Amino acid sequence: MELKTNKGETVTVSDTVFGAAYNEPLVHQIVTAYMAAGRSGTKAQKSKAEVSGGGKKPWKQKGTGRARAGSIRSPLWRGGGRTFAAKPRDFGQKVNKKMYRGAIRSIIAELSRQGHLVLADSFTVDAPKTQSLIAKLAEVGGNDILLVTDAVDKNLFLSARNIPHCAVCDVEALNPVALLRHEKVLMTREAVKKLEAWLA
Repeated sequence: MELKTNKGETVTVSDTVFGAAYNEPLVHQIVTAYMAAGRSGTKAQKSKAEVSGGGKKPWKQKGTGRARAGSIRSPLWRGGGRTFAAKPRDFGQKVNKKMYRGAIRSIIAELSRQGHLVLADSFTVDAPKTQSLIAKLAEVGGNDILLVTDAVDKNLFLSARNIPHCAVCDVEALNPVALLRHEKVLMTREAVKKLEAWLA
């Protein structure tokens, strides 16, 4: 199939990647798994066994008229341990490489069909200047955009970091959440070639 660049030129792209059917359940599963993997999972609380103190029985078992107590660090007491203490955990979900690539392929094809994907021969700035990038983005039409290049471009990255809703990544760092988060996705020709080699 063929797509047009921002300058009106025609580029032939792979039907396998840019013409794939949209698989909503797969995309939802992969996005959920990706976001779950980003959770730190470092929440931790102390159980009765881990709270310091409480080694001595506070009073004798019988004869005091009070309820039986074996430790001042019981979960029923102030300063005691938690009954079901939270522990660090991994929220990651198993995702097959084939499923992940299929979801990326599905998202890119849908972006192309809806006109949210823009191709460019190249997209660079001469120096790390935010205003220079804003001027170039105005030509493309909008600041809410993800710029995908074939390799890391330091000038482009530094220019974009102060622009709200604008992000820069190379093909290796491309992920489903980034693709869906922005209104438009701009890819260079070299990035498209690299992407086709990865997803074909």
